[in-house]
Amino acid sequence: MRNYYDMTLTDWQQWVKEQNLPSYRAKQIAAWLPRGINNWAEMSDLPSDLRHRLTGFFTIDVLRLEHKLVSQIDGTAKYIFRLPDGNIIESVLLKYHHGQSVCISSQAGCRMGCVFCASTGAGFGRNLSHGDMLAQVATIARDSGDRVGHVVIMGIGEPLDNYDNLISFLKRVNDPAGLNISLRHISVSTCGLVPEMLKFTDEGLPVTLSVSLHAPNDEIRRQLMPIARRYGMDDLLAACRRHIERTGRRISFEYSLISGVNDRLDHAKALVARLKGMLCHVNLIPANEIEGSDFRQSGRKAVRQFWNCLTRSGINATVRRELGSDIMAACGQLRRRIEACENP
Repeated sequence: MRNYYDMTLTDWQQWVKEQNLPSYRAKQIAAWLPRGINNWAEMSDLPSDLRHRLTGFFTIDVLRLEHKLVSQIDGTAKYIFRLPDGNIIESVLLKYHHGQSVCISSQAGCRMGCVFCASTGAGFGRNLSHGDMLAQVATIARDSGDRVGHVVIMGIGEPLDNYDNLISFLKRVNDPAGLNISLRHISVSTCGLVPEMLKFTDEGLPVTLSVSLHAPNDEIRRQLMPIARRYGMDDLLAACRRHIERTGRRISFEYSLISGVNDRLDHAKALVARLKGMLCHVNLIPANEIEGSDFRQSGRKAVRQFWNCLTRSGINATVRRELGSDIMAACGQLRRRIEACENP
């Protein structure tokens, strides 16, 4: 059966026509999407026989909440959802002064294999449909009781490895008939799939592109990220510059600081040489420590020294505030633990 959240208004118009139903029913059915419902009975403006008919064609209970953890430190909430096929995904609700932001997953698992990421050890299930992604935003908005104004596609998975569904999601989440969230309030993360980045630039969508860099040179990057063996930093940064030129939008670089690996002063100076003159922002992230990994989070002194080097050299940089540290809010951490328990 088809996922309710995968259906567009055009799809509903076609379906009601095939069912010999009045055309206005299409808008009625589609209008419930932003409310994050998971039960046909909630569609109170539809007759009961139509609701019953829908159950035979579509599934609406596409995200079953397995766990919800709320940080006692900052109110960050982590949601663990199980999909109908048994796959597990994570989403995170982040509360800021400017409103609510949701970090969603684009895949059940990830194929990229970055050694510092908790998603790597949990395996790959499947790509998420654009409806699976929409459902995460709508369901969390409903649960929180407040509107979600910002979306970050930086949870489990590599968004550009699920390209077609990503583009469909972006168009529907922005649609006034969908969730009506401005594309300028959406960030898409990538570990650096250069061909897909070039294609994405040509889409002309005014979202923020966030690139996982995590190293100042190819040697270190190849140790941390298998994708770097396919696409070197010269090609990656050329794609970033092209994106800036075509869109006029600033690139955001993610840089996880790992003690003794990529956090020395000479690493910071090498990064400055790479990024000097580029319209960009560097988001420094004290790396999350993962069970079974020898990597350790950089100390405060090293983080401060790295940040000072960048900012004094004219590179816009901030140190990401750790949110939800008491609930394993980093992507993949809790999913990995749950699946380890289910598959000892």
